[in-house]
Amino acid sequence: MTDGFPAPVPVATASLAATAARVAELANTLGRAHSEVFNLRRLSEASGVPADVVKALLDGRPAGEPDLQARFLQRLDLLRRTRVKPNGRRYTQQEIADGAGMSRQQAGALINGDRRPTMEHCDAIQRFFGVHAGFLTAHDGDALNDALLRTEQQLLQDFAVRERETVPAQASAGDPLARLLQDHGVRGIAWRAAQLPTDKHRDKVTEWLDMLLESVKPTES
Repeated sequence: MTDGFPAPVPVATASLAATAARVAELANTLGRAHSEVFNLRRLSEASGVPADVVKALLDGRPAGEPDLQARFLQRLDLLRRTRVKPNGRRYTQQEIADGAGMSRQQAGALINGDRRPTMEHCDAIQRFFGVHAGFLTAHDGDALNDALLRTEQQLLQDFAVRERETVPAQASAGDPLARLLQDHGVRGIAWRAAQLPTDKHRDKVTEWLDMLLESVKPTES
């Protein structure tokens, strides 16, 4: 443990590759361009990872891993550039200090790299800028994976809406499975499946759905 942070752990590259593959498949299903779904600038701003590192990780290439201090400074600088005030100006050190509940001297030392951040500092700054927990500290691969998981959730919602709109009302009225998918399943199942932590859990959902499909198939007369 260092300055309240857990010791570094290996980046889960396999999880990132699996998530990227699912997002690509969903994009194909919805007819979305990969350049839109895997937009490097958007993913960089969502994850805090530099765009060139995002590209390397998506390509499956090693991109190095900055130490905790460098990662914090890199992502704090990105926050200050991309999460600005309504007038388009950056937040000042004093405004960050006031919003994060610390002194201006503390904020200045953190921003300038003269002081190592604690978890409490990171939590306070993340709350101030309105980003998720871990934005300032997660390993690059994990941060990008989290951003892609949020992209996947949005695509699943879009897919659910499309399926809901395209299921013919007349057909669903006489088909209990279609009605289930229209009224509850597509949106609810897709959303819940996206929350599961691993592919193994999602496979269980698929297995259960296959069993359900078999149980509600109409018997041949």
